[in-house]
Amino acid sequence: QLQLVETGGGLVQPGGSLRLSCAASGVPLASYAIGWFRQAPGKEREAVSCISRRSGARTNYADSVKGRFTSSRDNTQNTAYLQMNSLKPEDTAVYYCAAVFFPLGEMCIMEGATYKHWGQGTQVTVSS
Repeated sequence: QLQLVETGGGLVQPGGSLRLSCAASGVPLASYAIGWFRQAPGKEREAVSCISRRSGARTNYADSVKGRFTSSRDNTQNTAYLQMNSLKPEDTAVYYCAAVFFPLGEMCIMEGATYKHWGQGTQVTVSS
């Protein structure tokens, strides 16, 4: 059974950076596409980014984070990453990673309902 654990959240000043990690255990992560989602207090969950399985050749980003966030993966470490730069107060939220198995292809899906496995979330707070 695939289990995901996010780490790397914290308090950062506006303009700062954080790198979130999504570590998988139980099965190899290589055949899973990864999605990153966030939920701020009183708001609905929103998709932030996704990265396709295997090489991660395909990525996608929400307009609100495009140019500031970067998804990557290291299958040898069974871990996916979300590098977040130029953080803004509106990026404050609990961030979740999620995974879905694909036997082939380079699908990168920004729809939460697609994902079958979820981490517990990590808090990111951007404030001066």
